[in-house]
Amino acid sequence: MINATTRIKESAGDRLFLIVVYAVLSVVLVAVLYPLIYIFSSSLSSPSAVSAGRVWLWPVDFSIKGYETLFKNPQILTGYGNSLFYTAAGTLISVTLTVMLAYPLSRRTFFGRNAIMMIVTFTMLFSGGLIPTYMVVKALGLIDSRWALLIPNAIWVWQVIIARSFFQSSIPEELAEASDMDGCSDLRFMRSVVLPLSKPIIAVLVLMYAVGQWNAYFDALIYLKTADKYPLQLILRSIIIQNNSGSSLMDAMKQVERQQLAELLKYSLIVVATLPVLLIYPFVQRHFVQGMLVGSVKG
Repeated sequence: MINATTRIKESAGDRLFLIVVYAVLSVVLVAVLYPLIYIFSSSLSSPSAVSAGRVWLWPVDFSIKGYETLFKNPQILTGYGNSLFYTAAGTLISVTLTVMLAYPLSRRTFFGRNAIMMIVTFTMLFSGGLIPTYMVVKALGLIDSRWALLIPNAIWVWQVIIARSFFQSSIPEELAEASDMDGCSDLRFMRSVVLPLSKPIIAVLVLMYAVGQWNAYFDALIYLKTADKYPLQLILRSIIIQNNSGSSLMDAMKQVERQQLAELLKYSLIVVATLPVLLIYPFVQRHFVQGMLVGSVKG
């Protein structure tokens, strides 16, 4: 009888392979982690230290001047509020529409599902282009409207494919047939059975759509004209351009100090823009990994 504590002796080749794997993973970890630490440390350093390149790992001459200058701009809080609204509302709309499209396409009893899937996939490969899209948005009366950032790109085809694969592999046809025999309507089956079993893929969709909506700025640049509706990313872009061009925000400072602060602001802006996503990810990471594995396209 084999003892549970008995370990299989590894050969020299296996040990060498594990050493190489750990070494490669360590290099990858450093390559990914160091830029994040450097950016965060630079944002907490003095403008002169950042400009002189004296920051390597830890903050030098600890200072929060970059954040103080950043949040003195009243547009920052407005942009934060707008981005939170666009992210929350856009994610809710996108996830709802994606699930409503992907689930029927995953059922064998849905007539014409293959043809519809081909049409949906075609839009991923070929699009009308920027000018026709702008004309459609303008014809719908969405220019300078918050809906212009929520509706035109509400559904991403790749997310539909992932969700469809998940439903095909995780929601058996027999379960739907049994619910039909019990007199369960499609909407109730969706609400009571499909959605509770689909938490992993919903977490994947929420994270993907939320990150994409949070980082988006091009649609706002094209469709919005009122500064009070700008998302955070567009406001941060404007601040960088203003600081690099010597706007009135820095007129009271000397030229050297202005350039140093402009360099510091870049790191502070990166932290401000990425912090919400970094805070959300740990809460959905478990479901995200599970959903990606189960919902991946099978060969």
